[in-house]
Amino acid sequence: MIILYLLTVIALAYCWVKRRYSYWKLRGVPCVEPSFPLGNLGQLGRKHVGLINQDVYEQLKASGKKFCGMFFFLRPMALVLDLDFVRNVMVKDFQYFHDRGLYYNDEVEPINSHLVSLEGTRWKNLRAKLTPTFTTGKMKMMFPTITAVADEFVKCLTTAALNGREVEMKDFLARYTTDVIGNCAFGLDCNSLKDPEAEFRVMGRKAVIPTRSQFLRRMFSSSFRALAGMLRVRTIDVDVSEFFMNAVRHTIEYREKHNVQRNDFMNLLMQLKLGPSEQNELTFKEIAAQAFVFFLAGFETSSSTLSYCLYELAHNPGLQDKARRNVEEILAQHDSMTYEAVHEMKYIENCINESLRKYPPFMTIIRQVTENYYVPDMNVTLEKGHGLIISVHAIHNDPRYYPDPDKFDPERFSPEEVARRHPMAFIPFGEGPRICIGLRFGMMQACIGLAYLLKHFRFSLSPKMELPLKTVPTTIVSNSEGGLWLNVEPL
Repeated sequence: MIILYLLTVIALAYCWVKRRYSYWKLRGVPCVEPSFPLGNLGQLGRKHVGLINQDVYEQLKASGKKFCGMFFFLRPMALVLDLDFVRNVMVKDFQYFHDRGLYYNDEVEPINSHLVSLEGTRWKNLRAKLTPTFTTGKMKMMFPTITAVADEFVKCLTTAALNGREVEMKDFLARYTTDVIGNCAFGLDCNSLKDPEAEFRVMGRKAVIPTRSQFLRRMFSSSFRALAGMLRVRTIDVDVSEFFMNAVRHTIEYREKHNVQRNDFMNLLMQLKLGPSEQNELTFKEIAAQAFVFFLAGFETSSSTLSYCLYELAHNPGLQDKARRNVEEILAQHDSMTYEAVHEMKYIENCINESLRKYPPFMTIIRQVTENYYVPDMNVTLEKGHGLIISVHAIHNDPRYYPDPDKFDPERFSPEEVARRHPMAFIPFGEGPRICIGLRFGMMQACIGLAYLLKHFRFSLSPKMELPLKTVPTTIVSNSEGGLWLNVEPL
């Protein structure tokens, strides 16, 4: 009898899984055949999820459909294939797709309850509170803080280049962005440029470069949110969470006690904490969570973008010289590196955009269907609770939108070329109401860093550089394996 019961359970489970994996076929939606238990994630851990999504996109984009189907484990996911449908999801019909579907748990990990993960009314209210902190005026206030770090960056890199011409730039760039964000988000001198093992740098690495077990926990919790909540799964190590919570707590206590005012993100958050009304107030936990995500999103995405951009410019010396001339010509018209001067360096901005195009930091954007959504062209209803994927990496490297996509060409972002393209063909920061709130800060930080580097140094590829570039399979932000080894020549 026990054997019979066991066989019955196995047979029923097999039938359920078989039925589950027929979800898209039964609705006439093209899909790639899944396999138990990973669905279409068979290469998980060996290949970045963003590249797995791109493979499915490439296989099915010729179908002419708005989207195709795939599976994250047992969860049906719709992968968008059409740019007009991307616009529907992110802008036109945003009310059906306003949540990201990310796992977070207020009780277990309050530091994860930030603008990126929050949903519904909580997200909407918090977004409204934080939007005024990223105006042009606020960016100008933070500009001197960034240039002060950039000056220190040049000094440290000059010393490293004189000691040995070959420099591993990826870690240097991460230390630059760590010090920038540490100053702006926490008001603290992280000192990681001088000390690679400074605590902020160490904790930042732990937060964004997961161990294999952390990576699996994050994948599990995002695919099985309810079960992860019941099991009280943590996606961030306790010591990392406590470090950032304590950093915020000590900063707020010190500033309130000594009436310290600084032109940084933390000061703006503290102003929200103090008023002007209960509706606009932020709690301590909310401030800590926003400072944490601003730190993570700001230092890792910008350093990744700068790394790829510097690699391409080292690989293409003609483009590097052109970018350097852009810096020199603009600085000749200004007394110093001002906010207005950096804003006028259009070719530098084009280089950063082309790096974001070819190597988007976030390869995939995920949305959750919040209400049943009917797609008339396909006579299919996307059901509430299901996930939807926009493969940023696939779109950015699709030859239909970018001829010869493997070529690094900043001229793709001249005003004329941008006007010819579909507006959804370039979405490194997302689009619509949920577009990255800190995109202007990120671009400013990256442009300042690149301008300073090109003004003071010439770069070329070192023999130590591992080619071709390979993407680390287990990180959230796209990153290349191995170091970014460049010959650095002070000018």
